[in-house]
Amino acid sequence: MKDIGALPALLAAKDWPAAERLLRRIAKGKAPPPAVFYNLAKVLELAGKPDQMKQWLQRAVAANPGYGLAWYELGRVALDHGALEDALTAFLRTSALMPDDADAQRNLGRVALRLGDWDKAATCFAAHDDPEARLARYRIAAETGSDTRELRDALLAEREWRPEVIRTLTRTAKGSVPLNLKA
Repeated sequence: MKDIGALPALLAAKDWPAAERLLRRIAKGKAPPPAVFYNLAKVLELAGKPDQMKQWLQRAVAANPGYGLAWYELGRVALDHGALEDALTAFLRTSALMPDDADAQRNLGRVALRLGDWDKAATCFAAHDDPEARLARYRIAAETGSDTRELRDALLAEREWRPEVIRTLTRTAKGSVPLNLKA
């Protein structure tokens, strides 16, 4: 493990090949810490080898099931591969381990929306008032048959968000897209 001291300089220099070689060598050693696996996954991503990340992140969480950052990255990898159920599992775990992590909550909400888990999505977006959260709440209301008039009108009042609002409206309209968008 004494070799690890060279890692910060390699990372600062963005010398991904040397950092990868160093981390792989340490990963082969006796009982490497989970951070070695996690950092190797991140270096592989930066080196343009994202397909190799998953195995190292899995080793990180196997060595430390409470490694929230590794679970978060596993969720990202799953999303990149369209594995929504795996992403949901990873972001649920991340959110349990790091409940104040806004990115984990946001990604969990996004995955829940894609899977149609309206209750989970509503919980994830409830505390936020940014445009994405408001659009998500509108979509959830529309998909669950709630009255959307107030949410829709508030969203349409913001001119810069109209294209995204229109996309959301058409995605969830169920045959009732308002044709008069009020100037």
